[in-house]
Amino acid sequence: MTTDPKFSKSDNTSSNGFPNGLTSGERESLRTALSAEEIAAISQRNLTQLAEARSPSSNSRLSAVGTTLPGNQPPRVLILLLAISIMFLGGALNSFWVSIAGSIVGLIIAIQILWAPLRHLLVEFIPEQERAILFGSVFGAIALLGFLQITGVFRQIGTSLANLGWDAIGALGEVLGAIGQILIAILAVYIAWRQYIISRDLTIQQNTITQQQTIDAYFQGISDLVLDEEGLLEDWPQERAIAEGRTAAIFSSVDASGKAKIIRFLSRARLLSPLKRDLRLGRAILDGTGGYEEDRVRGVRVIDLGIMLAGADLSGTDLRWTDLSEANLIRADLSRTDLVKANLSRTILCDAKLRYADLNNTRFFYGKAEDASPRSRIEPPDYRTGKHTGAVIEGADFTGAEQMNDEQRYYCCAWGGAKTRSTIPGGCEGIPNKLGR
Repeated sequence: MTTDPKFSKSDNTSSNGFPNGLTSGERESLRTALSAEEIAAISQRNLTQLAEARSPSSNSRLSAVGTTLPGNQPPRVLILLLAISIMFLGGALNSFWVSIAGSIVGLIIAIQILWAPLRHLLVEFIPEQERAILFGSVFGAIALLGFLQITGVFRQIGTSLANLGWDAIGALGEVLGAIGQILIAILAVYIAWRQYIISRDLTIQQNTITQQQTIDAYFQGISDLVLDEEGLLEDWPQERAIAEGRTAAIFSSVDASGKAKIIRFLSRARLLSPLKRDLRLGRAILDGTGGYEEDRVRGVRVIDLGIMLAGADLSGTDLRWTDLSEANLIRADLSRTDLVKANLSRTILCDAKLRYADLNNTRFFYGKAEDASPRSRIEPPDYRTGKHTGAVIEGADFTGAEQMNDEQRYYCCAWGGAKTRSTIPGGCEGIPNKLGR
């Protein structure tokens, strides 16, 4: 059996690993070269370990466990405890130098231990700009105190305080204390007042929300009451009476803006306008254009406002395009109200306030102003000539009324009486007083 040449030792190599045929000097040189390579490899490993030991992560780990670089040095915590023990020992022996040495060493070691985490917290939680402000404030205050000390300001303040009468200072302190108590009382009153204002605003807001919910429920209830399943108007006498009762009840529980919302809803839904009726069934008649036909002479309203708004406060509200014809608004407040294209024909406005109201195209009568006259209790209205179709405006206040045209001014001057004539913008010169009083 023969041996594989690959696994057999070479005939040219001796047992000590050197090739055969080399002299002793050549073998010594080769051994020296191999030793130098091993020494270089060992040195490289030592340098790598030293670099790792000096890295920040290694230092932080060593600091965390209270140790230093590899060696036989004791941990910093032990040195700190030893320094504190020496300080207490010096105190027990009443030795100043032993105590001061222990305290100084302990302080230095404590600063070394705490410096890294404190610096980390400072860098992480305080931005650079805020650090500059903080350091500037602290060192600026120290510099200011040093400047005041050097210039003798503190000395002068001490001298001045020494010359003061402490009785007067005590009396001044009592006065300042009394003033402080007064200021505290004023602050308490202010806080109570602010709490009242906030509570009032919250109450108003809650009342507004509740009122809007009530109005929405009223809208839905009226719609369900007067409309049939097909969405057509179906108002029998009892249903009209219930609708009027609901309207009168809700008018008494809402403010001016709520009343205006209800009036606008009823007007745009044609529930306040007199509608032409079928003479047999009493149903409202369609006008062929998607709405219901009006009949100012014989028509029946779904809801007749009557005296629901007598003396009502409607100031500052939006009543544009509303139908308030034949409503009783005696002594009502319509100041600064937007009455653009509102229908006030045959409306009772005795002693009503229309100060600074917008009367652009507001209808007070039908026909011509020269022929129109206020409503009558016994005479029917004539909508062709305007007789008995006008509003009753005796005693009404039109001070500062806006956009009153010539026909409106003529009618108001002619039928308003002496009190009303004195409030008409532009005056009533040349217009007769047909009311006679």
